[in-house]
Amino acid sequence: MVAPMSHGIPSALTSPGRLQKIDQLREKNVGKHLPLPQLVVVGDQSSGKSSLLETLTGIPFPRGQELCTRYATQISHRRDDLESINISIIPGPQATPAEKSRLEEYRKSVRSTTDLHVQFEAILDEVNIHMGVKTGKNQKGDKTFSEDVLKIEKCGPDEDYLTVIDVPGIFRKITEGVTTERDKELVSNMVKGYIRDDRTIILAVLPSNVDVTTQEILALAEQYDRTGERTLGVLTKPDLVTEHSAKAVVCSLVEGKRHPLNLGYYVVRNRGGDDKGFDGSNTQRREDLFKEEPWCRLPPDRVGVSALRGRLQELLGHITDRAFPKLRIETRQMLAEAQQELDELGQSRQTEREQQQYLATIASTFQNMARAALDADYSAHPALANDELRLITSIINITDRFNSDFVSSSHTRCFQSIKRSESDSVSEAEESTCDVGSDEDDDVGNLQLQGEDLYEFQVPDPKDYPELGRIVTTEHTSESPAENVMEWIENIYRRSRGAELGTFGPGLLSSTFREQSKKWDSMTQIYISKVITIIHRFIMSALGEICIDSRVREELISTIMTDLLARYEVGMKQGMFLVDVERDRKPYTLNHYFSSHLQQSRSLRVTENFRSLAKDKDTDVGKRNVIELDRIQSAVNDKTYTEHVKEDIHDILEAYYKIARERFVDNIYQQAVDHCLLSGPGSPLRLFSEHWVLQLDNNKLAAIAGESRSIRDRREKLKKKVHDLEVAMDILL
Repeated sequence: MVAPMSHGIPSALTSPGRLQKIDQLREKNVGKHLPLPQLVVVGDQSSGKSSLLETLTGIPFPRGQELCTRYATQISHRRDDLESINISIIPGPQATPAEKSRLEEYRKSVRSTTDLHVQFEAILDEVNIHMGVKTGKNQKGDKTFSEDVLKIEKCGPDEDYLTVIDVPGIFRKITEGVTTERDKELVSNMVKGYIRDDRTIILAVLPSNVDVTTQEILALAEQYDRTGERTLGVLTKPDLVTEHSAKAVVCSLVEGKRHPLNLGYYVVRNRGGDDKGFDGSNTQRREDLFKEEPWCRLPPDRVGVSALRGRLQELLGHITDRAFPKLRIETRQMLAEAQQELDELGQSRQTEREQQQYLATIASTFQNMARAALDADYSAHPALANDELRLITSIINITDRFNSDFVSSSHTRCFQSIKRSESDSVSEAEESTCDVGSDEDDDVGNLQLQGEDLYEFQVPDPKDYPELGRIVTTEHTSESPAENVMEWIENIYRRSRGAELGTFGPGLLSSTFREQSKKWDSMTQIYISKVITIIHRFIMSALGEICIDSRVREELISTIMTDLLARYEVGMKQGMFLVDVERDRKPYTLNHYFSSHLQQSRSLRVTENFRSLAKDKDTDVGKRNVIELDRIQSAVNDKTYTEHVKEDIHDILEAYYKIARERFVDNIYQQAVDHCLLSGPGSPLRLFSEHWVLQLDNNKLAAIAGESRSIRDRREKLKKKVHDLEVAMDILL
């Protein structure tokens, strides 16, 4: 038993206003952005589709002419006080602005169906010319099928609200000189584009005199409507079915016994080639067929044009009511997304002024981000939450590590420790230690290590930036300081002493300091290389965040790269210059701590020399350590001249090394890093600025900021989409 007509769908029609709004959305091409509720008539060629539309809508399509099947046709019925039929063209989604303007200008209007019958063929000829469809009368046309839509609006006091869309019929065979494989694919894609959405009711037109299982359109409908909830079968040409068994098959389809569809099947007899006129009497005479066997046994609400039209109105009202609230939400959301995407493209960049303004805006944003990153103001821009963009934090972390490494291992040999207890009896070689830092140095080093534990920091791999290859140095493991400092000093002294009395030559201290500081060069190169790599990573990442257009970003980076590398080289050269100043010049300092350190070392050495000679003795003021004078003389005389000299060299070298090391680390950061690479006027971070943009000539400006064709096309599409959706929001309110 076939399901009743309502089939679970409310019988009450939606308001005419909503149906009008949906048609207005379709006219504005909103359907290419959002799926709209619609009834789409589909079928194979020669399925009786055009005849069904004539019968269903009363529009007298010219007989024996295939013109209107070359493009989709939207037929709308609207109730109005005056009878009229208005014809226009809705440009296809790929139409250019010029084509759209030209197509939208086309308007035709007739008073009645009778007038249309007289003029329709000529009107279709004009439509074909406007759309560029090639026909026998329009040999200048450049296409067989068009994505433009022919809109026919039929108004009158007796019209019910109904909109039906007819699409070209699917065909299998190519007609030489008329259709091509490309046309076949275009029609297939056009049909698929209309039926794929779940807001589309598919009217599958199936000739009764053909086995429905062979109809491609039914298979296509099943592909996009697997449950059959949106597909309504319309069986045409029942008058051509002569055999009883064939009629029984048609009846079994309508009764839901074969190939069932949730919306069921309807049987409609089309207007034949000999039918004249378009009045209701002709329709009634044609449908007298359904009073005969076996058609008369079918449910009355499943046969005839009136039953089908009523069902279509009901379905259209249902899907419109169901979709209308969601359409508002989807339109608002899609509009926001399109507007955001358009905003991300920035302003149009066709003219020199527009290009300059666009690039200057990016430069200004970059400079603001760079300043914030140097000030550790990471709340100034959302992107600064990324660890790669926390610039000054990264620099300070590696600088602290550089300082602690310099304190612990920048010297070639460990200095001798002259601090020991009375019980110490180790040899001179065993007294060497690498703790050449002060107590304050130890405290800072411990604090730095604690900070590194709290902040896990990853230095970028220079291999990620091959353009830095000739500037930066990759990190390598250096040798630990050796322990034989006094033996080494004695060896240098014996190899370079002159005819000095009680002292040593002025070049000896220079030689020992140069040897003791020979790791400064490599350690400094590695440190500055890390700084450069971190700065380079910041610049690349920041531009990636700010400059959305990948082509502009690549052109910009390519343009600034030479100057950027030159500025990195300045920082590296300044670091190497400071290394040369410290190591290649005669050691000298005005720092009063040098004398203080030297005197402290000498006093400690004297104290340690005499400590083992002291004995506890009772005195007038209690027990005291007392050293006999003859033992002092003996202790002094026991040391050779060479031992005295090498101790002096050691203590002077150690005192000066501490001063030079602290001075050097400060200078490296202040001059090479902070001034040359971070904050100075020649900093790489200051290269890409508004001033730099203003200095570009027109050709260079256009090469960087000029819009590519793809971006221009994308911008225009987004502008159109935003406009369409804004119009849609106005309609849906």
